[in-house]
Amino acid sequence: MSDSPIAPDLQAELKRAAALRAVEFVRSGMKVGLGTGSTAIYATRQIAELLKTGELRDILAFATSKATDEQARRLGIPMLSDDLPSNLDVTIDGADEVDPELNLIKGGGGALLREKIVAQASAREIIVVDETKPSPRLGTHHPVPVEVLPFAWLAQARFLESLGAKYTIRKNHDGTQFVTDSGNMILDCNFGPIADARRLAAMLNARAGIVEHGLFIDLATDLIVASAQGIQTRARNR
Repeated sequence: MSDSPIAPDLQAELKRAAALRAVEFVRSGMKVGLGTGSTAIYATRQIAELLKTGELRDILAFATSKATDEQARRLGIPMLSDDLPSNLDVTIDGADEVDPELNLIKGGGGALLREKIVAQASAREIIVVDETKPSPRLGTHHPVPVEVLPFAWLAQARFLESLGAKYTIRKNHDGTQFVTDSGNMILDCNFGPIADARRLAAMLNARAGIVEHGLFIDLATDLIVASAQGIQTRARNR
């Protein structure tokens, strides 16, 4: 991982390069999950372009957020219904942080609940990132988004604090409170480097009122990292 910031133009190009490499795994006739965020959108655009040129055919897609669904439909990608009538062959999505075991922190775009549903329904979950996202331990560089019901949310906040988190309420750019596609709020929880992400995920899973969290454990099957030195691909040991 690069410890120094990279120029925005270069970062955008690296994101695009990673996403285009991931699209190479998509074949005609597949059912494809479309991720959310600034990296995954490049994959959605590329799939749309390949459908237009005829290089891909008979693709059905399913989006991880309302925003991605709207973009995909505008681009002319045929979409599955919201009830997800079948499992997916492959999903291409981004991540906020990736550890050496390909566990992830996701949810920077606020779509963690839908992203995890889609990941669990996918035979292959390809994560595309630039060189700033890998880290030695989850929580080193990014907080863990925790989606909670608005009802009694302070009880969940106290619980998260008892686990060592310092939380902030997710806000929109205009200062209003962020609301997820499912009508919930997000608490961004800074745990620092997480000693046992698997154990923390289990504790969050067991808490009523926590709808979902951004720790994605054992869900990514492939990782594509684009850096100025080139593109690296890894598959999770299973």
